[in-house]
Amino acid sequence: MGHVVVDVMLKSEILDPQGQAVAGALPRLGFEQFTDVRQGKRFVLEVEGDVTEAHLAAARDAADKLLSNPVIEDVISVHDLADEDAR
Repeated sequence: MGHVVVDVMLKSEILDPQGQAVAGALPRLGFEQFTDVRQGKRFVLEVEGDVTEAHLAAARDAADKLLSNPVIEDVISVHDLADEDAR
């Protein structure tokens, strides 16, 4: 069984209150090296067998039509989860 990962982030010009809250909390917890935080969302789509280029193309199409709101979000990546595991 394969898995396609779709990562979606708010556009940079869109206010990100959750990211701001996390950014404000990090220094209070001793994490002073981080200067900004943006939150996003990740979808993991399961497919039968290995992930193919056709699966990735269909996931890109789904990301554009359903998984993201193109007015306020960008699809950052669509990739095979196995590629992450190989890193």
